[in-house]
Amino acid sequence: MKMDRWPVPQAAANQALVEIKACGLNYMDVFVLHGMPDLPTKMPRIPGGDVAGFVREVGEGVDRGWIGKRVVLFPRFPEGGVLGEHGNGGLCEYIAVDQRQLIEIPAAVTFEEAAALPIAYGTSHRMLFTRGQIKAGERVLILGASGGVGVSCLQFAKMAGAEVYACTSSDDKARKLKALGADHVIDYAANPDFSRAVWAATGKKGVDVAINFTGGDTWIPTQRCMAVDGRILTCGSTAGHLCPIDVRFLWFREMTIIGSRAYLPEDIVACLDFVANKRLAPVIEHVMTLSEAAEGVRLLEERRVFGKVIVTL
Repeated sequence: MKMDRWPVPQAAANQALVEIKACGLNYMDVFVLHGMPDLPTKMPRIPGGDVAGFVREVGEGVDRGWIGKRVVLFPRFPEGGVLGEHGNGGLCEYIAVDQRQLIEIPAAVTFEEAAALPIAYGTSHRMLFTRGQIKAGERVLILGASGGVGVSCLQFAKMAGAEVYACTSSDDKARKLKALGADHVIDYAANPDFSRAVWAATGKKGVDVAINFTGGDTWIPTQRCMAVDGRILTCGSTAGHLCPIDVRFLWFREMTIIGSRAYLPEDIVACLDFVANKRLAPVIEHVMTLSEAAEGVRLLEERRVFGKVIVTL
């Protein structure tokens, strides 16, 4: 990654020009940097999928009432693909986007808070509430609980009244998860077979819901953690897309596997409302300048981030 100068884009018909004030980083930016399997990235590419700023200009067909409004962008292009992945994203000063991507930010929400929400919190909101239907009193296991999606899953699970079992990789992250509300924390380093620790912590009852966006070799251990009639929720596979499944657990414990693709505009609006009403405070560990953005991506790649990294302009 390097700093460069690009022309300021123009707002074409049905587009708005946004002056960017904050951009949230995600592990997606690491994937784009290295190249995702079967998804070549056209270079050069401006990364960054979570974008917040002011509308400065609008093109033909766009209500001029948008000019001057504070907005966060819906990361998906109407024609398909995601900001920073399939097209240029928000690690820059200006971006021209389709008017359908504009979501107004409530007055009580800062640009930094808004830029923390769309991809991580929006994804978790849909996965837990729309797809997963989590309920108060359920036991919920979260793998990779210290990243952006994991932390937001923990916050939403506690908001729903669940008992949370959070998996992480260090004592420092374990302390932070406890402070955020995790009822039980399992350290991968101390418990490589986390299923034994989870099974013991639940009194050999298992968890009602497991959130696994890790994939790879974590799938069968996750199955071992499940209670009868439990649900495994997944929205990704950061450690590998091909995951072996032990079919015995699938039928014997009558478990359900539920996929959640991503987020919808209404998920982002719900998250903004939670923040505006003080029910949710996005966890932001680092706030960096645009010149430090490469360092932010490096911290994500090395798994040295708890929550979100925000780049401000």
